Amino acid sequence: MFGRYPIDWRRNHERSFLEIKNKKRKYIHTLMFKIKQNVSLAPFTTFRIGGNADYYAEAAGALELAEAFEYADAHHLPTFILGGGSNVLFADKGFHGLVIGMTDGGIHVFGETVMAGAGMPLFDAVWVAKDSNLAGIENLAGIPGTIGGAVRGNAGAFGVEMADVVVAVKVFVKSTGMVKEFKNSDCGFAYRESIFKKNPDLIILSVELRLSQGEKATLERIIKETMVKREAKHAQDAKCAGSFFINPVVQDETLIAEFRKDSKSELHGGRLPAGWLIDHVGLRGKCVGGAMVSNQHPNYIVNDGTATAEDVVMLASLIKQRVRDDLGVQLKEEVQFVGF
Repeated sequence: MFGRYPIDWRRNHERSFLEIKNKKRKYIHTLMFKIKQNVSLAPFTTFRIGGNADYYAEAAGALELAEAFEYADAHHLPTFILGGGSNVLFADKGFHGLVIGMTDGGIHVFGETVMAGAGMPLFDAVWVAKDSNLAGIENLAGIPGTIGGAVRGNAGAFGVEMADVVVAVKVFVKSTGMVKEFKNSDCGFAYRESIFKKNPDLIILSVELRLSQGEKATLERIIKETMVKREAKHAQDAKCAGSFFINPVVQDETLIAEFRKDSKSELHGGRLPAGWLIDHVGLRGKCVGGAMVSNQHPNYIVNDGTATAEDVVMLASLIKQRVRDDLGVQLKEEVQFVGF
């Protein structure tokens, strides 16, 4: 089940936003959509930073999303879709509009096919696949956030990306109120990119994955080994957003040679690790207020428990300037800034 609705990817679930608009206003609060006011956003993020949302609601499916957008339109409110909160930094002043949290939409397995709601935690999906003797996403264990967010950012680790296993994605098209299916080839997957990340009009509802047969004990061992590797790089309970900057493509052969000599490894896709670049300019451990460049993994900016969003922004700006000035490389944030 996805939420309260049966899974049937071969039926046409398209429902016009106009149908929702024709409902009487009183049903906005009594049917499915529930709204809260002045909700702290920090607890919804792995950074544990951010002010209040003027309005907050949760949605698992198209009907709830349509109702939420109807409410926002009626009250002239900007909206923001929130997944697992692992790749987002909310401003200290919060978000003056409606934040819509995507909730766990459920997961189901049909043979080698896994169907999951966008709000399903990625790690839960990894564990369900393992219990179903299905291989393909075990190397993604430990990546924070939801499966919808993982598809949106084409999350990857240890040689595997979401693009490798996605068959189709169901999305809610905000501008039309319709539900549309995107095949893998339609998703515009690239390094940490997808059409869904580039186009905020497309909101992921559910994902279909095609995996392969595996053996539960072997998969569990790989998952545990993956978690150990991730923990060795950085404590998994740290207050941070994971990798803060995208690994940049670098053409400087001198810099590439330095990396090869220093790390005794090769580039992947012509990209240098952002963490190595940050460390190379001497910013490991650098602090601004309560925000710190991690001593374990310099591409992590960590909240020591007192950091403000402004601390993080200032530290990120310092990092970008130093790497650009010293190495001629322009870093780009992987983390999304909201409410600034």
